[in-house]
Amino acid sequence: MSEEKNATELVVIGGGPGGYAAAFLAADLGMQVALVDPEQNPGGVCLYRGCIPSKALLHAAKVIHESRLAAGWGIKFSDPKIDVSKLRAWKDGVVSKLTGGLGQLSKQRSVRYLRGTASFVDSNTLSISNHGGGEEKLAYRHAIVATGSSPARLPGVPEKNPRFLDSTSALDLPDVPKTLLVVGGGYIGLELGTVYAALGTRVSVVEMTEGLLPGADRDLVTILAKRLEKTFESIMLNTKVADVKETEKGIRVKFEGQGAASQEQTFEKVLVSVGRKPNSQIAGLDRTKAAVNARGFIQVNLQRQTSDPSIYAIGDVAGEPLLAHKASHEGRTAVEAIRGHNVGFEPRAIPAVIFTDPEIAWCGLTETDAQKENRPVKVARFPWAASGRALTLDRPDGVTKLIIDPESEQVLGVGICGAGAGDLIAEGVLAIEMAALAKDVELTIHPHPTLSETVMQAAEVFYGTSTDIYRPRKS
Repeated sequence: MSEEKNATELVVIGGGPGGYAAAFLAADLGMQVALVDPEQNPGGVCLYRGCIPSKALLHAAKVIHESRLAAGWGIKFSDPKIDVSKLRAWKDGVVSKLTGGLGQLSKQRSVRYLRGTASFVDSNTLSISNHGGGEEKLAYRHAIVATGSSPARLPGVPEKNPRFLDSTSALDLPDVPKTLLVVGGGYIGLELGTVYAALGTRVSVVEMTEGLLPGADRDLVTILAKRLEKTFESIMLNTKVADVKETEKGIRVKFEGQGAASQEQTFEKVLVSVGRKPNSQIAGLDRTKAAVNARGFIQVNLQRQTSDPSIYAIGDVAGEPLLAHKASHEGRTAVEAIRGHNVGFEPRAIPAVIFTDPEIAWCGLTETDAQKENRPVKVARFPWAASGRALTLDRPDGVTKLIIDPESEQVLGVGICGAGAGDLIAEGVLAIEMAALAKDVELTIHPHPTLSETVMQAAEVFYGTSTDIYRPRKS
């Protein structure tokens, strides 16, 4: 292989949503691009072991739940019979279609896809250990590091034990255990707990803080928590795992804290979901000028450029929030910056979605952060119990709220809890990015009957002129 062939204008390390978005845009802009990843096709954790397979299983859980909910409408189904092997195959099929499609898109764009693991030789050279066991050098003008993150581990928990699951192994759906302990009340634990509960597992959750989903607004979480109290066997707050021990009957767990019903309980399996850590321990990175901070994130500027002018970093490895859509936009920003365009990654709002049932979504300034910052805001809430569409869906358990600047009346944040909240939040993101006022939202005609109306109706509440609920108007 010639030295000329083993050189490229841009190499992207990591084929996840940030990596392939960057590689594809660079190719569209006429750059010579190589994309390096261990998987057979691009996709990364999101497609192979994260967003996509989890949402496929959550859809199955939703269908199971709605089949039971329909009894209240006069429609009765027999108890669902779950073929775990077929469900797993369907989930894997969804993943295969998407990753295969990305492989085809790579070829159409003439992106050179290198299946292997990259390490840095210096600031302009990579060494790539390929899938066949060989190794090759690749010279580059610019590199984008998009290596993502991995599940954080709990001290004392063995790594390769089928009774202990993480977000990756849980999505493999090896079987449906009778009992499952979810360690961590964050979004990953609650989403996967919801799936297993729908499949028939008695799920318990332990969270060391005083509430589920730490960091999310409490009024949104409260609605979800009420439903999860019925879905899960137990939710232990202000409680932590003090000790775990494998026995013949299962995993014996010792708890400390006020939320545990008993100090020791035994579970068939334990899902550890205590966050994620950046994959910044890349071999040879210390041979470049790129710097890693105390939390393990690669440090970048607004253009996502590291301290080494040849190297950029995006996505989970470059800082929070650890979200696929954030990574994709960072990837596009980095490519534009490499092309010499005047750009920076400065979003006003990055949406976050918890795909539980009901879903929670928010963007921009949260009510919790406003309180921490002692920032004066007005909060306008529209309860879904007053939404005609929510009632037709038998899902009045929801709320839409706007966080509004009291002086300018600019929309600073949006929060939604309810069925399909993740599909509704984009309007809030656009409102914040466009610096819309509450009046702009109020005057925007929304179709009826839809859940999207609740965004408009929350703005009406702010002005005390809501058609569907009565609030005494303030002067």
